Amino acid sequence: MVAIVEQALSDREPNNLRSRAYDSFTRHLLARDLRAGQFISQRELVELTQLPLGAIRELIPRLEAEGLVRTVPNRGMQIPHVDVGLIREAFQLRLFLEREAVASFTLHASDEAIATLQREHDAIIARCEAAAASAAGITEEEVALAQDVDWSLHSTIIEALDNSIITDIYRVNAIKIRLIKQEQTRLNTRVLLPTMREHLAVIAAIRSRDPARAAEAMGAHVSSARDRALEMR
Repeated sequence: MVAIVEQALSDREPNNLRSRAYDSFTRHLLARDLRAGQFISQRELVELTQLPLGAIRELIPRLEAEGLVRTVPNRGMQIPHVDVGLIREAFQLRLFLEREAVASFTLHASDEAIATLQREHDAIIARCEAAAASAAGITEEEVALAQDVDWSLHSTIIEALDNSIITDIYRVNAIKIRLIKQEQTRLNTRVLLPTMREHLAVIAAIRSRDPARAAEAMGAHVSSARDRALEMR
């Protein structure tokens, strides 16, 4: 399984240049070719995306509406700064969406879907604990694998709602969360195992089929991620 942002990008067959421009912009943003606070012109976006200027001009209103860029007179477009306001707003939206989503998932997910989440987490935790105890320590490969498991849990829970409006809102917010994480709290060797153990608490609550307990566990997990981001400011 992959994160909801990558899934949206890989599943869509862009049927026009504007869609292709949006997908290209998002990929470059997530690949860190574009950084928080960076200014970029329309011409630079043409070079980056290899798409015509007309497509870029059509793209800009969507990016502005989604809060992925802001236009500054005489300076061009700016990628959002990662500041306290962005962190609080993005994580508040996560709390609202994911607490309700996990409550629904707890009631309706199949036993196999839950068991799959448990197996994935047990496997990555065992691998990272073994690596942490070795001379080499946890490697970048293991961090990347753990990050995939991290995003997969949240994507699975949101996608289970089968609600395209919520999925689109979550997708845009997930891009902002990724931008925050790149600058502040991207999963690393220090927070990897504590984060995975927070996930285990969420999965245990889901397995109990108690939606209130699951919502509380998810709330604690998202709040912990928010607090880490705020501490780095």
